[in-house]
Amino acid sequence: MSQTTAQTLKPMLIQGEWVSTPGQEFDVVNPATGTVNYRMSAADAQQVDLAVTTAHHAAHQLAWRNMLPHLRARLLMAIADGIEARKEDLARCQMLENGKVWSECLAQAGSAAATFRYYAAVCETMVSEVTPSRGAYLSMTRYEPYGVVAAITPWNSPLTMEAQKVAPALAAGNAVVLKPSEVTPSGALLLGEIALASGLPAGILNVVTGLGGVTGKALIEHPLVRMISFTGGTATGRAIGVAAAQRLIPTALELGGKSPHILFADANLSAAVDGVVDGIYEGTGQSCVAGSRLFVQRQVLDEVLDRLMQKANGIRVGLPDVADSEMGPAASFAHRDHIERYIQSARDEGGEILAGGYRPDAPELAQGAFIRPTLIAGLSNQAKAVREEIFGPVLCVLPFEDEDDLIAQANDTTYGLASGVWTADYQKAWRVADKLQTGLVWINTYKQLSISTPFGGYKDSGLGREKGLSGMRLYQQSKGIYWSMNPNNMP
Repeated sequence: MSQTTAQTLKPMLIQGEWVSTPGQEFDVVNPATGTVNYRMSAADAQQVDLAVTTAHHAAHQLAWRNMLPHLRARLLMAIADGIEARKEDLARCQMLENGKVWSECLAQAGSAAATFRYYAAVCETMVSEVTPSRGAYLSMTRYEPYGVVAAITPWNSPLTMEAQKVAPALAAGNAVVLKPSEVTPSGALLLGEIALASGLPAGILNVVTGLGGVTGKALIEHPLVRMISFTGGTATGRAIGVAAAQRLIPTALELGGKSPHILFADANLSAAVDGVVDGIYEGTGQSCVAGSRLFVQRQVLDEVLDRLMQKANGIRVGLPDVADSEMGPAASFAHRDHIERYIQSARDEGGEILAGGYRPDAPELAQGAFIRPTLIAGLSNQAKAVREEIFGPVLCVLPFEDEDDLIAQANDTTYGLASGVWTADYQKAWRVADKLQTGLVWINTYKQLSISTPFGGYKDSGLGREKGLSGMRLYQQSKGIYWSMNPNNMP
């Protein structure tokens, strides 16, 4: 794939070929500067049909479907090596498109390589089961691919999300049609280029770019798509779930969150405050697991607020390619407007803005979608900014009295993705973790993630579990096989 400029139309990857769509295109904008990175081809229903049909045929080629696990693992390992070799190119794609600071982009590129390595190991070592028989037979379980998987990824962390879907889906023997966010498409295209160069057969990984209402809709409704994996907002996930239900195909939906981050009076306040700050302001707060609701035991509320104000005011907001920048812009100007509307709603409902809540005034940031890390106190658990996912660097702080009060407030949400607990009492930590209605609980840490640990949410935060061994089974269907051991049934 050649280098492109803002005047060049960037192509898609279909059937191992780079396909441009003159007349069907959109701009990809750098949120740090407001300039256009390039024009991107947009797939219509015809191009999506070609990509899915290509993937369907490729998935059913015997050379791919019957590939031995150690050979499939070798392919995945080669892709990991390719990602590692081009991690700076991948990191730059993400930085220019969603504004994450360079260090975070580089770390996420490294994480993508590690994900492919992990699923290479899973592919080669995963076993099926011989199940207990209840008669004169031998029974076993076989796991088979679905065929074509539609993988739809978000703009906040595309490098990790694309690896997290594509690697296990390929390890499971599927073909993939990857549809990245229109905000951040080029990392997916580069992944496709790396996969081809690593020896992945043409058509096994196709990348279609475009808007959700056209490209995404055509993809999820295509009759040859047999499984959908989506990460993004809950409203879109619900719509995808409806479409999948009509076709009776499985879905994996990793959706929104409004994660409770809990600080008891007996916690190590210094470590806890650092964890809270990283948990909400890293990545400009644009994370599904961001600890956006902070519950502080009332005895230490004032001290914690003072510490948080100092930390939030000290965060260096800057251009993402500047070495000492700690927080970049929102991923788009429309999203910054979205964040600012929530901050205004907090003001309207009586919240006190203790830090941030405004755009930085540095001249070099004036053309970008920047906003200062924001800290809000004085709201009830029913306030709009507390109940709805903002997906930005906005922390709402609420007091609690005791464990019962805490659990009632923390679980009073439609979401259930993640949570964090800080306390010196391990029994208390266990009790609270047991009662929190979230798919992930951190204790005396936050945003510690591993590809080997299943990840997903309760309630409106989604369906299914990605990562870990179950993250590969997610992309497979089981088949029971019975062998008669009755000698009278033999010829």
